[in-house]
Amino acid sequence: MIDLHKVNRHRWGIIYSPKAGTVRPMKRWREIREYLVEKGVEYDFLESENYGSAERQARMFADNGYETIVVVGGDGVLQDALNGILSSEHAGNVSLGIIPNGIANDFASYWGLQSGDYKTAINCIIARRIRKVDVGCCSYNTDSGEEKRFFLNALNVGLSARIVEMANEKQSLFAKFVCRITGLVYMLFHRRSFNMRFHLNNQTVDQKLMMLCIGNSVGYGLTPSSVPYNGWLDVSAIRKPKLFSLLEGLLMLVHRRILNYELVTPFRTAEIFIESLGGATVAIDGRSFSPEMPMKVTVEPEKLNLIIPSKINKRK
Repeated sequence: MIDLHKVNRHRWGIIYSPKAGTVRPMKRWREIREYLVEKGVEYDFLESENYGSAERQARMFADNGYETIVVVGGDGVLQDALNGILSSEHAGNVSLGIIPNGIANDFASYWGLQSGDYKTAINCIIARRIRKVDVGCCSYNTDSGEEKRFFLNALNVGLSARIVEMANEKQSLFAKFVCRITGLVYMLFHRRSFNMRFHLNNQTVDQKLMMLCIGNSVGYGLTPSSVPYNGWLDVSAIRKPKLFSLLEGLLMLVHRRILNYELVTPFRTAEIFIESLGGATVAIDGRSFSPEMPMKVTVEPEKLNLIIPSKINKRK
């Protein structure tokens, strides 16, 4: 009998997620494929058909002995693949590589990987510098028992999650872009607060908040001091501002100084227990998320083998 683990351990298992709304979705893959051939990389390829398919594909690769799983996509498909890998009993043998190709590539850009530069990303995976990184974990109970969902970047609650939800409803790339601009306008004139109650660091927060971000990484700028290798989660609790104060906050967000904003209360914790979110929308790594309450969010240190660049040019 053929031992698939021996056959596949040196091959890459590639999951390709076309950028949503593009006119020629396979054009980028053809470019990547040509470069893989040029570099002599042996691989097997699967295209992610829809939300969630990358999770099944990543688990299949892990179960069949692939020790290098490469995701060509954005934060959402990366999160799907993460959950697929971690659901496999062979997760400890797998290293995850990233070729950014999404609308949002926040986690990849943290490591200095840019969407248009697939050659650099491929060269990094070939060099195979591996670092163990933390992952966030949401756990909650349903009628079927305990559910867990892992994330690399951030769990967002409230207005920021609602903008993600609005954008995900659009099909074309242009519509998604317009939706994000519209979302900023929505933010200006629909500054709704939600009654949130959560516990962390032996204290209880029971407050009306516009947004809550729990970051394992920089969280789209809302947890800019968070790093995915220190064993902590960063939490930003943002209260409802007045109109002109919100404009100030947006500028501080763009310049990655949001923690200096007077309406932000920052925390650092290894665990947060969320009792209620007041009906607020939830998103996890750029995807809509509908967990049951209460929910516990923890950090799992050094849970994932991540292939990172040999020289990291992190964004400023």
